[in-house]
Amino acid sequence: MMKIYRVLLAFIIMCMIMNAPAYSEEEVPEIDIEVTDGVIDPIPVAMPEFVIDNFSSSIVANEIASIIKNNLTQTSLFRFIPENAYISDVTSIDAPVRFADWRAINSDLLIAGSVSVIGDVITAKFRLWDVVGQSEIEGVQFAGPTGSLRRIAHKVSDLIYAGITGEGAYFDTRIAFIAERGAKNDRTKRLAIMDQDGANLTFLTDSNSIVLAPRFSPDAKKILYTSYETGRPRVYLRNLVNDRVRTFPDLPGMTFAPRFSPDGKSVILSITNKGNTDIYLVDLANNTQKRLTSNAAIDTAPSFSPNGKSIVFESDRGGSQQIYVMSSKGGQAERISFGEGRYGTPVWSPRGDMVAFTKMYKGNFHIGVMRLDGSQERLLTKAFIDEAPTWSPNGRVLMFFRETAGANGAPSLYTVEVTGRNLRKLELSSFASDPSWSPLLE
Repeated sequence: MMKIYRVLLAFIIMCMIMNAPAYSEEEVPEIDIEVTDGVIDPIPVAMPEFVIDNFSSSIVANEIASIIKNNLTQTSLFRFIPENAYISDVTSIDAPVRFADWRAINSDLLIAGSVSVIGDVITAKFRLWDVVGQSEIEGVQFAGPTGSLRRIAHKVSDLIYAGITGEGAYFDTRIAFIAERGAKNDRTKRLAIMDQDGANLTFLTDSNSIVLAPRFSPDAKKILYTSYETGRPRVYLRNLVNDRVRTFPDLPGMTFAPRFSPDGKSVILSITNKGNTDIYLVDLANNTQKRLTSNAAIDTAPSFSPNGKSIVFESDRGGSQQIYVMSSKGGQAERISFGEGRYGTPVWSPRGDMVAFTKMYKGNFHIGVMRLDGSQERLLTKAFIDEAPTWSPNGRVLMFFRETAGANGAPSLYTVEVTGRNLRKLELSSFASDPSWSPLLE
């Protein structure tokens, strides 16, 4: 086991507490652990300039290094030591490492890399070293067109993050969201997509119609969203590979709040028809519909469990907006939210252990998480408006949008860890709302 894992002890303890099983009163172990506030010292990392073979390689190498630093720094778990503190450099990633030189500047990790560009092909090699334990943690090589340099950087970041923290990867992903512009009372909304760090922004729709709530497919190649193109809310499916758009003309009334099933073969959504709002399941291959709820309440915002066997959704069937869980085949629903206030927009964690939600209480909005039985509720944020949580693929980070108050109030995207740490705003060129985090890209 690497010696540097000791610096993540507080992080691991918090994760263990968040993952602890729910016990009955008779089974509660006789041990009390109180965590009031976790303080984690970032791991000091040295990353000397990558070895290059020409000027073109230098430009690409600098860009890759910048992306890696940005990815790891934003987690607050890593700190890069300034290069002017280095005693030695790396002239070849295959040469023996002078661990004493890197330990002398208090580095725990060493990232060595080489980048070669021949024509339009990048070949990048990387090695990650445990300076304290004087051993190699990871070695990897990537090759691809020059246009893939960002993905190479994200994949390297994922390997480092996963190798050190033991958590799953999440940097090589994309975000679908609603880009907004204009005054609050006359704002345009466009469906947009970008890398998880805000780069490579692409607009998928124009500003002629209001669009809402994009949702990625399990293979990250399609997006569901709601549009007012016809004057009323209707669900659309856009193929990101060929840019084809599929409509669902057989669905009655107003359709909204769609999500894919975990296998990508079905869509779950809400339909308002003849004054009733219920949840339906639509088979994408044959367009067959199955009604899952049937009552006078408003049932909406459904989200599948990772295994596809259950759904979580919001409903006012009990007199106020609350969260319920039921079989994905329909049947009896069980309420799981019992705190004060109203609950909405529930989203099942990709790890299957939690549900994220929006909570409205005493004039404030919160992003929170709870266990599947409603226990261990934890509020992660508090603001005028915080809404629409979406999970990173590893189930450790949530993205949401926060809207400021007043006549000039506007939405922006934020991330926060499931522990409540490391709240960060994404700096974008437009207002932004309704984020959806993709799975890891293939």
